[in-house]
Amino acid sequence: MLQRQQLVRVLAELLQSESVRDYCPNGLQVEGKHDIKRIVTGVTASQALVDAAIAWQADAIVVHHGYFWKNEAPVITGMKKRRLQALLANDINLFAYHLPLDIHPQLGNNAQLGRLLNAQAISPMLTVDPVGVVMQGEFSAPRSLADVASLLQQQLGRDVLIHNASNDKPVAKLAWCTGGGQGYIEQAAAAGADVFITGEVSEQTIHVSRELGIHFIAAGHHATERYGVKALGEYLSANYPLEVKFIDIDNPA
Repeated sequence: MLQRQQLVRVLAELLQSESVRDYCPNGLQVEGKHDIKRIVTGVTASQALVDAAIAWQADAIVVHHGYFWKNEAPVITGMKKRRLQALLANDINLFAYHLPLDIHPQLGNNAQLGRLLNAQAISPMLTVDPVGVVMQGEFSAPRSLADVASLLQQQLGRDVLIHNASNDKPVAKLAWCTGGGQGYIEQAAAAGADVFITGEVSEQTIHVSRELGIHFIAAGHHATERYGVKALGEYLSANYPLEVKFIDIDNPA
């Protein structure tokens, strides 16, 4: 068991959250009970995840996508009211870490996706801020785009969108950004990547892929961001007297 403020400090130090400018508050977003023994981890603090945490009698929830995003309506009504009401009525703490959980060099979403891809010589792309939000690496031997897509589909358990930009050019160097990172495709091309992998696709992404000759794969926002918060929970349960359960609320996006 940890006291709430102990967990606040542990996570802030581990993820260096106070040093990252973000679109939402990172850390404790909703205060619950003082003593924490059971933690549910998940990608997004949806009503379904909150309900699952209540059913498991969790003391805290740790997510990648929490609440109170920049420019969202500040009123507590409707869906937001129901989510917060459920947390407060059950005295459950909500912790959320957005960019800090994308960029952590071991536990982050990008680090975990690189591990799933079995990429070598992984390093952050230094032209992108914050450092670590786009990663790059290499395969031990060049692979076809179809092989890369097949590997992703197998590891993530879902179909992926593939755009072959340049007549089956083999993939030796890759760059990736989990979640909604399609806007970084030009930086990936400038860095010499043969393929850029992210979670989402926009209409203009395909034109950029074609014109810059870089392959593109959209593998799902949710699917690419399951592994950071899961790894964080596993770290907590291995190093502290906490019981942690990862709950995956299916999302095809």
